[in-house]
Order: sequence, then structure tokens, then C-alpha cells
Amino acid sequence: MEKHTFSIELKSKEYLKRVAIPNDAGDNVSIEGCLGELEEIDLVEGIMLKIKATNGILRMDLKKEELDTLLKKEKGEQERG
Repeated sequence: MEKHTFSIELKSKEYLKRVAIPNDAGDNVSIEGCLGELEEIDLVEGIMLKIKATNGILRMDLKKEELDTLLKKEKGEQERG
């Protein structure tokens, strides 16, 4: 299974709602905030999904082929369900 990295860049800490990092190993980490209104979605060089909004940018390494496969899978599930 391929691991994917991500980054979140916010214009101000006021857009960050919550960051939870428990002391116990194995617990879930949670990051919540507000990216604002979507401005642009791009697949940079076919390897990085970039979602740009008024309050910041979310980036995730995701190949075009993986995105296509996931979208086809989702579309198939919607048609069946």
C-alpha cells in the first residue's frame, strides 16, 4: 500500500479550528479548520492534488491514475446504490 503525504497551509491561525494530538501512542490525530471558498483545484504535474481556497491551500501527493481509479470506483458505487 502506497503512503500519501499532505500539507495544509493557512493564511492565518484564526482559520485553524482544532488540532488534537493525544499523548497516547496509537490514538488518532485530528486537524480541523476552514479553507474557505474554493478557488482552484489542480493536479500539479500529474502527481500532486492542490486545492486552493480563500483561506489556504491543501496539498496531497496523489497520482492522476490513482485519482481516476478512485473516481471511477465512486461513480460505479453511486450507480449501483
